[in-house]
Amino acid sequence: MRPLFAVAVGALVGTALRLGLDTLVPHADDGFPTSTLIINVLGSFVLALLVARVWPVSSTAVKAALGPGLIGSFTTFSAFAVSLVSLVESGEVVVAGVYVLVTLLGGYSAAWAGLHLGRRREATS
Repeated sequence: MRPLFAVAVGALVGTALRLGLDTLVPHADDGFPTSTLIINVLGSFVLALLVARVWPVSSTAVKAALGPGLIGSFTTFSAFAVSLVSLVESGEVVVAGVYVLVTLLGGYSAAWAGLHLGRRREATS
């Protein structure tokens, strides 16, 4: 499987998962973007876990399908940015600040946990 095709297949799945979660956890443009936060933090965890566990034994096509394909289409910086701008424009500056802080701390913490868990399971295998 060529990497470009692998990315397309992964992106199809990741986009569908994102739409599903956005549908389950909707929010108004000027409300706290809970679904985007969950998606980006979860994606940080899953990508880090994959990097620790799957990358060392995977082909280029598998890495392309899972990384830029699946996780790249599931998470998105653009949705984070649009939600942030919408909050600020609607006067919710404090909520916007909390959103940035929670997104950054949550994303970094989730990535750390994913790498840690992935490496720990590797060491015990």
